[in-house]
Amino acid sequence: MSPRTDRPVVLVRGLGDVGSAVAWHLFRAGWPVVLHDSPQPAVLRRGMALADAAFDGAAELAGIHARRVETAADLRRLLAEAAVIPVVTGPFERLVAELAPRVLVDARMRKRTVPEVQRGLAPLTIGLGPNFVAGETTHLVVETSWGERLGAVIRHGAALPLRGEPRPIAGIGRERCVYAPDAGRFRTAYAIGAIVARGETLATIDGVISLAAPLAGKIRGLVRDGVPVAKDAKVIEIDPRGEEAVVHGLGERPRRIAEGVMRAIESAAPAQAAPPRAAAATP
Repeated sequence: MSPRTDRPVVLVRGLGDVGSAVAWHLFRAGWPVVLHDSPQPAVLRRGMALADAAFDGAAELAGIHARRVETAADLRRLLAEAAVIPVVTGPFERLVAELAPRVLVDARMRKRTVPEVQRGLAPLTIGLGPNFVAGETTHLVVETSWGERLGAVIRHGAALPLRGEPRPIAGIGRERCVYAPDAGRFRTAYAIGAIVARGETLATIDGVISLAAPLAGKIRGLVRDGVPVAKDAKVIEIDPRGEEAVVHGLGERPRRIAEGVMRAIESAAPAQAAPPRAAAATP
């Protein structure tokens, strides 16, 4: 049974904080939206994302709920009910073929990977961040780099290249992050929001390589326990502000990127305008 409906659907790739924020804003605006990622996504800021739905079957972000679906029938039902955001972790190509999305948004934020051409996968495709080229890899691109152009819609050319350094928090940049020294399975008993001391062992890779907190503060980002990670992947992030740090909810950068995606969809063509949710009750 195909989940295809008469309503235009937006498919968002990536369960990280950016992809989750995009889906959150689209869902609030009345779009039927589906999130896709791998079965074990190595998402860092899970408190600001819907990534845990891939593992636990359900997740919540700022009042919006997501639910993992296993079958096309369940996907169609959730789209018709329009009460939660469906999350799919099955094969991407099969999902695209069954769903026939009106809009495809690549929010995987794979900063060091050249993305595949996706223009033929939907009438409107939008790439977020470095390496996407409007008119080549996707129809449109949205800027994801901090600065005045964050969230800008790019109709010709590419987004800014990767700058390589995280935005400082309380004056601390890369030093607040921990990167995997080798590929392996990430293991941790800690949770996002925990207050930790500098040098405290927070995780291991394959139970062999120990990873310690680079400074005292609150855990802002932490890859899920048991997830395979790549060498040099960012796996831990500490917010030096401690108790004052906000580690759950919608972040400013993801929010501004999501607003850019909304503008891109609204400006692409009148036909892309979101239908009223009340009119979308019948699949």
